[in-house]
Amino acid sequence: MQLTDYLVILLYVLGIVGAGLIFARKVKSSNDMFSAGGQSPWWVSGLSGFMTMFSAGTFVVWGGIAYRFGFVAVAISMCYGIAALLVGWFLAGYWRKLGVSSAAEFLRLRFGKSVVQFYTWFQGFVGILSMGGAVYALAKIISALMPLPQGHFLADPATGLLSVSFASLAICIMVILITFSGGLWAVLMTDVLQFVILTVSVIFVVPLILMKAGGLGAFIEKMPEGFASPVAEDFTWWFLIGWVLIHFFKIGGEWAFVQRYTCVPSAGDAKKSAYIFGVMYLISPIIWMMPPLVYRVINPDADFEQAYILACQMVLPAGMMGLMVAAMASATASMATTQLNVFAGAFTTELYQQLINKSASEKQLVFVGRVLTAILGIGVLIAALLIPRYGYTKFIIEITTLLTGPLVLPTIWGLFSRKIGLREVWITTFLSFLALIVLKFGLSQTGFLSGITALEPLITLVSDHIRLADLTSGIAVPFLILCILEVFTKSEHPGWQRVMASKASYQELPPVEASTMPAKMVAVTLAIVAAVMAALAMIDKAEGKILLIFSAVLLGISGVTFATVRKISARSSGRS
Repeated sequence: MQLTDYLVILLYVLGIVGAGLIFARKVKSSNDMFSAGGQSPWWVSGLSGFMTMFSAGTFVVWGGIAYRFGFVAVAISMCYGIAALLVGWFLAGYWRKLGVSSAAEFLRLRFGKSVVQFYTWFQGFVGILSMGGAVYALAKIISALMPLPQGHFLADPATGLLSVSFASLAICIMVILITFSGGLWAVLMTDVLQFVILTVSVIFVVPLILMKAGGLGAFIEKMPEGFASPVAEDFTWWFLIGWVLIHFFKIGGEWAFVQRYTCVPSAGDAKKSAYIFGVMYLISPIIWMMPPLVYRVINPDADFEQAYILACQMVLPAGMMGLMVAAMASATASMATTQLNVFAGAFTTELYQQLINKSASEKQLVFVGRVLTAILGIGVLIAALLIPRYGYTKFIIEITTLLTGPLVLPTIWGLFSRKIGLREVWITTFLSFLALIVLKFGLSQTGFLSGITALEPLITLVSDHIRLADLTSGIAVPFLILCILEVFTKSEHPGWQRVMASKASYQELPPVEASTMPAKMVAVTLAIVAAVMAALAMIDKAEGKILLIFSAVLLGISGVTFATVRKISARSSGRS
């Protein structure tokens, strides 16, 4: 990258952190800090949920799969869209109708404090590992683009590139500052900015990389055999079906996504937020995955984990490349800030307020939430330094397939079942984890059950279909356990009535007018980015045309957003 790219990255990061500081003025209570006061517009919540699925893993893991296997990466990404639409149909509105501000509050009402404490600690630990992995992957991408002089104190002596450890530290500091200052408001707003800039950047990459390949026809002609198939190797139709199911649980019950349904004014808004999430993931994967797909026919010998960024580097001019890297960084920051905000909120309410200081004031809760955000951020940094020992791609796939069902399915089941209670949750969790241990440590080729002759066919079957085996353990086991417990449990659990009382209370609340502040911030920020790109076009005559077109597109989006905000504000004034 060139000096211009570094300057754009610096300005972008400063702008994102500055936006977080601006939103700090809206944080007057723990409700503002962790659920945006219930005033988030549905489209902001939906796009934020969309970006929460993004991280450097989107470019490293799925971009690498696109480069190696082809359009199966598009099919896998579209599974998120199907799952989100199902969540919008069945779950999102129901979450809002319950009148709770978070999944943790629902669990406390439905099952009691012990389950909340377990989920807070265990999911918090898993969340920190996930964030650390994403930060590591992003640091790896950024470091690969930043060669430094020999002996530079920030360089990795082995590669001469920017140290991955230092890049991880810088990313973690940015994430902590955004979440620490502006809470969920800052997270939501930066998510939308990242969505717009990253989408527009990738849309520009697609035609440029196709031109490098000789056009769409040449790309299709040069594709490897089977490249256009929606399935490949271990990524079978059964895997795709399981991926939809596992993400129905994840998007419908994981705390970070539930937060997106409880921070909007109404149940209808919650549904719409899930629907926009789903629709975007049905139509956008072909655009997102095109750069590494096309790059495969241009350079079939590249490092598959770097294929995405190498494709962008090939065609983007100085300035736009920096913005693309900054947007990738922001996508990872989006995922990390979301998780930090969720678990800082959970630890604040379920640990500090429930167990340490039940009479804590709102000012105290906000302060503790910010301190816990910083502490969890340090944990993310430690995870980012340790996760390479396991392998990032392997970690992402296994943690999703194996743990989502046991940790989330009891929550979703409790939304509709009158009978499932604390005992059933513990039984389901324990037996699911036991099945996981047997699968990963017993039925492997070197596992503790490998010496039993009668089990050799099963061990071979698991080894040959490991991803399908993981999905079976992660989905079928907890589902079957809950079905059995549902049949044999006869009495209604007391938590059901507590949840119904909360739902009745919510129905009596007046509707809240959604805030237009995030949209205003998006419009202003996009206009600033457009101005920077236009200025760069005046400097870089060779690539000036691309930069000017990019600037015009961003300015157009800014203008449309601002005009829409004015209409909404005028309507609101007329009603008042």
